[in-house]
Amino acid sequence: MVLDTEQKFLTFQLGTKDAAVLSLANITEVLQVSLSEICGVPQMPNYVTGIYNWRGEMLWLIDLEEMLGYSSITKNSSLISKIIAIVVQHEGKSLGLLVRQLMDIENFDASQIKPANTELFSPDTYSLLQGYFIGTNEEMIISLDALAILKSPSWNIHN
Repeated sequence: MVLDTEQKFLTFQLGTKDAAVLSLANITEVLQVSLSEICGVPQMPNYVTGIYNWRGEMLWLIDLEEMLGYSSITKNSSLISKIIAIVVQHEGKSLGLLVRQLMDIENFDASQIKPANTELFSPDTYSLLQGYFIGTNEEMIISLDALAILKSPSWNIHN
C-alpha cells in the first residue's frame, strides 16, 4: 500500500524574490483588504498592521513579511491601496496574514520537506516554519507553520 503524502499548498511571494507556502488545510479564506479600512492599534509589535472588520468580527492583521524579518510591505509603500490577506484559523482564533502577491495552488510531497534550522533561518523565525521544499528550479520554497504563527509568543501576549 502506497501512502499518499501529497498535500495542496498556497504559494505566495515573500520579500522580493523568495517563495513561501501555507497548507490549504490551515487556510479559511483569502481576501483583498483595502489599507484604508485597517484600523491601527497602538503599542503593538511593528508587524501588527491593525484590525479589520471581517464578517462582522474583528480580524487581527499582521504583516507576515515584517514578522519574518523582511521589509514591511504595508509601511514602505504609498503605492499600495489594497493587499492580500490569508485568513488562518485554529480553535476559534483567526488571524489575517498580509502578503505581497499570491502565486498558485501547488501540490507538494509532505515527506520531501526539509527541516528548518538556524543555519538557514534566523532564530527568531525558524520556529514559525515547518521547513522548506526544493522547487523544480532548485529554489528554496519556505513552508510556514500557520499554527506556530497563530500561537507565536510575541503575538499571543497581545491577543
